[in-house]
Amino acid sequence: MACICDTKYKKLDKNDIDYLTSIVGKERAFSGEDISEDFSHDELGGVSKKPDILLDVLLAEEVSKIMKYAYENNIPVVARGSGTGLVGASVPIHGGIMMDLSKMNKILELDEENLTLTLEPGVLLMEIGQYVEDHDLFYPPDPGEKSATIGGNISTNAGGMRAVKYGVTRDYVRGLEVVLPDGSIMEFGGKTVKSSSGYSLKDLICGSEGTLAIITKVILKLMPLPKKSISLLIPFKTLDKAIETVPKIIKSKSIPTSIEFMERDVILAAEEFLGKKFPDNSADAYLLLTFDGNSKEDIEKDYENVAKICLDEGAIDILIADTDERKEGIWSARGAFLEAVKASTTEIDECDVCVPRNDVAKFINYTYELQEKFNVRIKNFGHAGDGNLHIYVLRDDLSKEEWDKKLSEVFDCMYEKSTELGGKVSGEHGIGYAKRPYLFKSIGEEQRQLMNRIKLAFDPKNILNPGKVCE
Repeated sequence: MACICDTKYKKLDKNDIDYLTSIVGKERAFSGEDISEDFSHDELGGVSKKPDILLDVLLAEEVSKIMKYAYENNIPVVARGSGTGLVGASVPIHGGIMMDLSKMNKILELDEENLTLTLEPGVLLMEIGQYVEDHDLFYPPDPGEKSATIGGNISTNAGGMRAVKYGVTRDYVRGLEVVLPDGSIMEFGGKTVKSSSGYSLKDLICGSEGTLAIITKVILKLMPLPKKSISLLIPFKTLDKAIETVPKIIKSKSIPTSIEFMERDVILAAEEFLGKKFPDNSADAYLLLTFDGNSKEDIEKDYENVAKICLDEGAIDILIADTDERKEGIWSARGAFLEAVKASTTEIDECDVCVPRNDVAKFINYTYELQEKFNVRIKNFGHAGDGNLHIYVLRDDLSKEEWDKKLSEVFDCMYEKSTELGGKVSGEHGIGYAKRPYLFKSIGEEQRQLMNRIKLAFDPKNILNPGKVCE
């Protein structure tokens, strides 16, 4: 099979720029120095390249016309939302066309009879949550970056803290309108609750990181809003003791909405970053759990059962956050962990592996060994309930050469350990450009070629977000 990475692309000339500009109008087309540096990178920062032209799109028909022209002229195209990714997935590494879909941000329909929300891909996660809660409804996926767009969430199959009980983004996508690389507009799925009508093409789009099609409309599944929620902050003497308790919590069938783990040094960094105190910072490690339901009695039954398990397993205390103020104090700190870690050093890179839940402690202990072996700081926190770990390697005062060498060595070790434990390269942030070598090694050549054949079935000219994921 020919390597799809050998594709040769047309360099945009004045005629291309003029025609593409005519599709959206001069006020929504930018080229050369008029393109902000922000559009050359995502939050990863290590991969940078500007597009030749940036187009703000507002309609699926505009996306279709742009894709049709790009397809006919062999021009690479990248779709972009808020640019909050961490793997370089929305960086136009071959230049060409970038479409900014963040202004396609209308909520189109709330169907309370079918419990669905139809909206455009540029609507922010935080806007979805607030809108549906105002109607006494609930959109469960809860990735940490609330300013991400729903299109971006679907493209990476984002997970978040509530995945342990409610699942991930893919579980809430009922239907998609997409534009294919040749400009065709198609609809996959719909408002129906289930379907056995051929291949589930919408599920291929979820998690494809913009390499198969461009999402222009979304139908999301909603749920009734839980009436009550309570959080427990549970200190332990060691992270080992905390993590070892998680499988016992899951086995108890008193399933929390979320189970997060954190260590004292990350909490201290968040306190300094936010300028306010965490409810407790005296222990070395913590579990943070949330329970939700429709009555206080049901929640109390669950959390009392889990509290007993934790105390039996050596928890120091059980701190209950049952008011909005207390919950906000805990979860605002948890939400600031990444920014706090970034603020404490010169540069970071992240490994977001997912391992079986009963191997979380084993993997975290392995990162401690790597920290000593390579003399580099490594910080951890993550979703203990689903085995998705966020592990950050910090550059501090390392030179560029030292940083690149150590980062590569540490990542090689971590991804190899993840594979050894039966884990996956990414739990929710995706592969993009930065993590491809680790994916290739993890899945093997046969599976990589199968993924490439799927890519070419959608995109035979390899113009849509080339150089990402499996390529």
